[in-house]
Amino acid sequence: MLKYLKKYWYWCLLAPVFMFGEIAMDLIQPKIMSSIVNDGVLKSDVELILDLGIRMILLVLFGGLCGTLCGVFANLATRRFGNDVRKAVFSKIMNLSFSQTDRISTGSLITRLSNDVNQVEMMVMLTLRMAVRSLCMFIGGIYMLYRISTHFALLTIGALPFVMIGVSFFLKKATPMFAVVQKKLDQVNHVMQEDVAGARVVKAYVREDYELNRFDKANDDLVDINLRVQTLLAFMMPYMNIILNLVVILLLYIGAIKVEDGADLQIGDLMAALTYVAMILHSVTFVANIFQSITRARASVARLNEVLDSPDLISDGDFEAAKALVGDVTRGTIRFENVSFAYPSSPDRKVLENISLEIRSGETFAILGTTGSGKSTFINLIPRFYDVTEGNIYVDGINVKDYELHELRERVVTVMQKAELYSRSIRENIRWGREDATDEEIYAAARVAQADDFIRASKDGYDTHVTESGHSLSGGQKQRISIARALVRKGEILIFDDATSALDLKTEAALHKALRAKDTVMGSEYSEMTKIIIAQRIASVRNADRIMVLDRGKILAIGTHDELMKSCDLYQDIYRSQLKEDKKGVTANE
Repeated sequence: MLKYLKKYWYWCLLAPVFMFGEIAMDLIQPKIMSSIVNDGVLKSDVELILDLGIRMILLVLFGGLCGTLCGVFANLATRRFGNDVRKAVFSKIMNLSFSQTDRISTGSLITRLSNDVNQVEMMVMLTLRMAVRSLCMFIGGIYMLYRISTHFALLTIGALPFVMIGVSFFLKKATPMFAVVQKKLDQVNHVMQEDVAGARVVKAYVREDYELNRFDKANDDLVDINLRVQTLLAFMMPYMNIILNLVVILLLYIGAIKVEDGADLQIGDLMAALTYVAMILHSVTFVANIFQSITRARASVARLNEVLDSPDLISDGDFEAAKALVGDVTRGTIRFENVSFAYPSSPDRKVLENISLEIRSGETFAILGTTGSGKSTFINLIPRFYDVTEGNIYVDGINVKDYELHELRERVVTVMQKAELYSRSIRENIRWGREDATDEEIYAAARVAQADDFIRASKDGYDTHVTESGHSLSGGQKQRISIARALVRKGEILIFDDATSALDLKTEAALHKALRAKDTVMGSEYSEMTKIIIAQRIASVRNADRIMVLDRGKILAIGTHDELMKSCDLYQDIYRSQLKEDKKGVTANE
């Protein structure tokens, strides 16, 4: 974490400097008060009392100014530090591979960005203010106490080992609990995130009570572990106070004897000594609180570093060198060579096995198969959402591992089945695909995506605001806006990962017809784009140039609709199950 704090070193330096000023004023005041009592009150010197009193007031004002400036600079350093850490963690999350984000839950990532960063900020704040204050107050208090009486200083120092032993014991017990607290907070956020995102499903299945109980359990677990930690730490302060009060009693006892015996100790000195002892013992209390904060922050730092130190499993390659070797190739081509893939969580189970094929430029290539056959995994390997376990994938003749990720994903545009929209206007959601897209390009993309009509029919047209997650739109409308967003991207390769599942057959047919049309849109012919379509319906893929049938991660057959109807039993079974023939031999759905 220190590297994020180094850039604010000047504020980190100024905060302790002004804290020194505040503590110096605090240490001087008891000595002045001693002089007021010994030389002013006991000798009835009103002029001295007023002079020293005014001096104390001025010192208090100066100390207050120093303390204020210390707080200002400490806050500037802490908040800027926290801002940088939060941005760094978020940036890292955005660049994690799918396999890495699969391992860490969304709720946990939210906790790390919010609560864990706050804990680290608190640690930095206490270090810049309380740590410096405690150290200065402790050393300065011991010195000033030593000047009054050696016995008082030795008595106070003798009590410190008992304080430190107690603090060490309690913090050692609490340290592992803080890590558990953060994990329980992860679980609360995870349940909340799931239930808020899936609120409609919860209501549809009347599972409110079940989810309330699930949240209550997660929340109760968090409360229980928090209570255990706080109960343990609650014993620390009384323990310290007992020791501190014993020191004060002994100091009063020894001081009273010295005053009665006529030793070189006056009542004002005893009052100052009591003040310095209170400062010293309070500084120890501050140190205990700092250690408590550091202990909790250590757990948060470890969780943040788990994200920040995650290796870049999918990183940029040397694209320019690879491009120079390959030379000119036909754009929009894809080639799989002996590709196999297994998810990191199940390395022994291959989802795809020994896939070899070539998808030609401008071809409409469809993928069909039963659930779990590896269709989505197949297309996720092309833009390197995951890296292949074995074999190689080439886009435009260049291995995808040699691409810069930005360059690769500029060429390969994927439309997911679940359309993710943002809380902004429809126009902005479509332009999200390419920031410099003109309004004419947005309208053209929407027309091809069959979204223009319903958008213009909306109250504010393209400026209609989309609610969070697009709940104000139907599933088909969200998918069409998502397709328009992909089209405005102008990629070479367009992938539909079951992205038309919510469209009726008529709208879907119009979409594919528009994509095959030869007319120019946005300066580019969609008919020349390479299109990969994953679909569950035969009607969605039957007009594709070629159809690949996947079964348990292996290529079962590749061909046109007519060819597969003659040669592939699985394709025939899917066809019959979806398009049942009536007595006349005409399919009911056709």
